Amino acid sequence: MSSIQNVDTSRSTSIFTLFSPQLLPATLMLGGGVALYAVESYITATIAPSIVRDIGGLELFSWMITLFVAAGVLGSITVATRPRGMGLRTVYVAAALIFGAGNLICAIAPIIQVVLAGRAVQGFGAGMLGALGYAFIRFVYPAPLWRKASTLYAAIWGVATVLGPTLGGLFSQGSAWREAFVILVPLAGLMALSARWLLPRVEDDRAQQKTPILQIALLLGAVLLVSLAGTIEHMSSKVILVAISIASVSAMLTVERKSANRLLPQGAVMLSRPICRLYLMIFTLMMVLTSDIYIPYFLQTLHGVAPLVSGYLVALVALGWTLAAFLSTSFSGKRAVVSIIVGCVLETAATASLILFLARDNPSSDLVLLGPAVVAMFLMGFGVGLGWAHLVTKVIGLVGNAEQDKASAAISTVQSLGGGFGSSLAGVIVNGAGLADPGRIVGSMSAATWLYALMALPGLVSIAMSLTLKPASA
Repeated sequence: MSSIQNVDTSRSTSIFTLFSPQLLPATLMLGGGVALYAVESYITATIAPSIVRDIGGLELFSWMITLFVAAGVLGSITVATRPRGMGLRTVYVAAALIFGAGNLICAIAPIIQVVLAGRAVQGFGAGMLGALGYAFIRFVYPAPLWRKASTLYAAIWGVATVLGPTLGGLFSQGSAWREAFVILVPLAGLMALSARWLLPRVEDDRAQQKTPILQIALLLGAVLLVSLAGTIEHMSSKVILVAISIASVSAMLTVERKSANRLLPQGAVMLSRPICRLYLMIFTLMMVLTSDIYIPYFLQTLHGVAPLVSGYLVALVALGWTLAAFLSTSFSGKRAVVSIIVGCVLETAATASLILFLARDNPSSDLVLLGPAVVAMFLMGFGVGLGWAHLVTKVIGLVGNAEQDKASAAISTVQSLGGGFGSSLAGVIVNGAGLADPGRIVGSMSAATWLYALMALPGLVSIAMSLTLKPASA
């Protein structure tokens, strides 16, 4: 099966064109890969407490997330740095098998150390699957459908935000957490077997070069450090780890700028180049969005909202992303650029508005405060969703065929970096602002105020970058 480029584009104004008979097999495979990555991320976050209660290892609890995130970034990089001549379809088969193997290891693990090994294997495969969704876009879909494919992936992540914890809750009792891993093993195997028939065979058109080992090592080290910083409680340790992580990223960018053997597409580390500004926007948008991780706590502590209700309310962030992605998917040219700008402004303004509406003592759940806070949560996600697919499309469209895999893999990598730095920075801010000391209402109000004031600042960077975009770069 060769690349699919002869699809009738007269119906391409609809996202449902992705599910036309000719495109449906590839859409199911690529969307399924992204779904495995997304749903598993949230399932494990929900069942992790059950795992340590059953087999012990509380002291290593944080590494279940840290290793998965770091391995996921390495997996996404591997898509672009794979051995010369290896096609994307072969990489997909390997990714699905690796993901399935990781789940199997976790399912049979007798001790927490084996679970951690399984999580690393699982994350590596998941990172590859996530990056492959973007890497395959130009081979599977005509250019008018690239935005719609990106919109579909955004919708999958939005649904996973609700579906993952719900499924995880079903397996959170006793040793039932093992079944949460087991059920994904045959699914991953089926996807690996189906790839040969449902995905196109495409030539490896990358430029010949050596693997940029130093850049990969520096970036992976940064991801490990910032992920670890987000899972420890000691304030000074958080600051040190984040600082070292930033230094590691800076060193990687310096090496990348000077090296002829690049990890990223040409111009990706030069602010004067459009592709650099696009990646920076992806990074800052994700960084701001991760401030939502403390919303359930503030809803419960300051607004008297029940834990279950607070969980569903914060899911409005994902719902906003998904709805905006569908609403803006048909935009092109100037409308696409405006969509990106408006999205950046909305996310930044909504985040800042939580200072007024969420960082307040409202034990009676007065809707005068709670109502606008809920709307702001929705608009945070809505803003990202408005521009996300257009940013992805612009990245893919800016580079030549020889660097398409690098550009596609970097989308997942930069997205993960933004989320990792955002969650770690959020932890540093709230702890420094008094979430634990003095704690209680006063500490929570101070923490919420500082969190949403400081986390809105990267949003200003995204706004500034969006104003430099031009329709011609679409």
